[in-house]
Amino acid sequence: MNVGIVTFDEMELLDMAGPYEVFTTAARVHGRSQPPGAASLFTVFTIARDARPVRARAGLRMQPDHLLRDHPPLDCAIVPGGVVDAELGRSDLMDWIAGQARTARILASVCTGSLLLAQAGVLDGLAATTHWEDVAALRALRPGLQVRDDVRWVDTGAIVTSAGISAGIDMSLHLVERLHSRELAVRTARQMEFDWTPAS
Repeated sequence: MNVGIVTFDEMELLDMAGPYEVFTTAARVHGRSQPPGAASLFTVFTIARDARPVRARAGLRMQPDHLLRDHPPLDCAIVPGGVVDAELGRSDLMDWIAGQARTARILASVCTGSLLLAQAGVLDGLAATTHWEDVAALRALRPGLQVRDDVRWVDTGAIVTSAGISAGIDMSLHLVERLHSRELAVRTARQMEFDWTPAS
């Protein structure tokens, strides 16, 4: 399964790196029980608008693997948050998010990434969450949205949103459970030494 994580200048690093670590660790843990040479359960890569290095909010530079217009089909597309003011006005990113809502098995966001999903129109009529500091901004952006501020993540089926920063790790473990099994999600959390509480 292909997992693609969007990257952009001023993204929150852990919003991207948390899900990246969860899915790559899950693939590694799963691979231990597979025969030699078996395909990886998850192939994880980063996606950006162009090929130049992206500078995260804390200043770290990273080189994206693929472009918005040229990447393998995604089973799971993840949109991180951070300082998203500039991204809210980028039509190519909005088109990409709308497209992933139609084609990916799961479209997910971390933190203020939910504002990008809302701007792209894919959260209309759904429940969603975001970082606690940005709940009011999400409500103002889409007044009809049912914004939850009391949960770590909200799963509406094809679209999943998480609260701020480290909540993206919780959500990603939940996605591993959905895409494979609770057993693998629990083993992944243990491998990461992360205190994860599965959804009941």
